[in-house]
Amino acid sequence: MKILAIESSGNVASVAIIEDDITVAEYSTNFKLTHSQTLLPMIDEIVSRTGTDLNSIDAIAISEGPGSFTGLRIGSATGKGLALSLDIPVINVPTLMAMAANFTEVKGVVCPIMDARRDQVYTGVYEVGSGLPESVVEDSPMSITELIDKLNELGRDVVFAGDGIPRFKDEIDKLLKVNYIYSNCQSNRQRAASVGFVGMKLYEQGKFVNSDEYAPNYLRLSQAERELKEKEQNK
Repeated sequence: MKILAIESSGNVASVAIIEDDITVAEYSTNFKLTHSQTLLPMIDEIVSRTGTDLNSIDAIAISEGPGSFTGLRIGSATGKGLALSLDIPVINVPTLMAMAANFTEVKGVVCPIMDARRDQVYTGVYEVGSGLPESVVEDSPMSITELIDKLNELGRDVVFAGDGIPRFKDEIDKLLKVNYIYSNCQSNRQRAASVGFVGMKLYEQGKFVNSDEYAPNYLRLSQAERELKEKEQNK
């Protein structure tokens, strides 16, 4: 089975081709370019460099969120458009689960933290092994102090990953009471190869949709939606 994976939930733009248990190609950048500038050229590059016929792709795995509203919309539009043209299914891959899949057989749990602005993180806590990461604390937006309270209560060793680390490292260092480490550069950000790995496992479980059924999972309302809701409540 061959999957094209797309990751655009944060600053990282990443695409990969996964065939069975092999990463055929992965192209990632973490630079200040919009995903609308990067994703399609990156896909074209890995397809041409590997001599991949797009018609040989069985499904497209898309990092569904949480994350940047704009980034997720661009990744969604790119993946859905390709899936529609190729008449293949789309696999919704939870972003935080895919980040946890950067790790295997770690001692303790993995806790991805994405800077969600407004003094919050998008986060979840996962048990990892050789298969799909298993959720220990459900994905949600929360304050870093709320997350630290949950981790202290859980009482497990923790591996942190994500762009929330630079923003909240001082508070973690001050308040977290369990053993913890921060992941290294090869595993501390989103990767399309991990999206493809999780996507492959979900596909095997029959968890995929038609391209027109796919939608990102933002976990919370956008700023524009929040402001509109506040205006309606204040009428």
